[in-house]
Amino acid sequence: MLRVLRALGLTVLLASMSLVAAPSASADTRTAIGGGTGIIFRLQPTPEEHKGYYVCTLTAVGRDSAGNLVGLTNAHCFIDEHGNKLVGDKVYRDASPAGTAAAPAPIPDSRPDLETGAIGTVTYVSTPNNLLSTGPKGLDYAVIKLDESRVAPTNTVGGVTITSIGAPPANGTRMCKQGHRTGLTCGIKLGTHGIWFTHLIWTDGGDSGSPVVAGQTLVGNAWGAQHSSPILSIIDEMNANGGVGAGFHLAS
Repeated sequence: MLRVLRALGLTVLLASMSLVAAPSASADTRTAIGGGTGIIFRLQPTPEEHKGYYVCTLTAVGRDSAGNLVGLTNAHCFIDEHGNKLVGDKVYRDASPAGTAAAPAPIPDSRPDLETGAIGTVTYVSTPNNLLSTGPKGLDYAVIKLDESRVAPTNTVGGVTITSIGAPPANGTRMCKQGHRTGLTCGIKLGTHGIWFTHLIWTDGGDSGSPVVAGQTLVGNAWGAQHSSPILSIIDEMNANGGVGAGFHLAS
């Protein structure tokens, strides 16, 4: 997560009647999003004339047991300076090009996709990781109810394709993440640290929430300091909480 003003540590066809064929009625004009898509939010003073904002990355897009299209990212993206959880916040797709480890996406270039409009609303914010504080330790995830009239799920973003969900692999196994700020980076799993797992995958501000995958299996969300929360633990907690996100599974 990063705010443009200070670091937190962390993109009309006109058809004439006879000369241009009308588009197919079945054409899907929604914006594709998935694990690894950049998001932008907390736009001040307005999305159209923003001077300050925050950016993160989606962990995954799926459906819950009620059929809602749901996006996941990090909780700390939606906790303000006073500790308030920003349930109800609107989320936009970050229309700026994704970066790479060698050439990170410039934060000042981040911009909301105003053509698509707000893609969803935050419905739940978990306890954040609090790794560097004395606060309670959490899985650090947020649930976003997506607007299916505006966005459609994709299982491939950048260099990562997600086809299944599973547990973190054995220590020493190579894993990768896809983040909007630094793109595809990889490293081995190191071990566990409390409720989290640790790895040597590079992340930077704006990559918070990135999907961590072993092959094409989603195993966790990245939130900095080479830590991630297991996706199966996140799903278990969403199921226990009920509401939007409960019964989460990858969108087909």
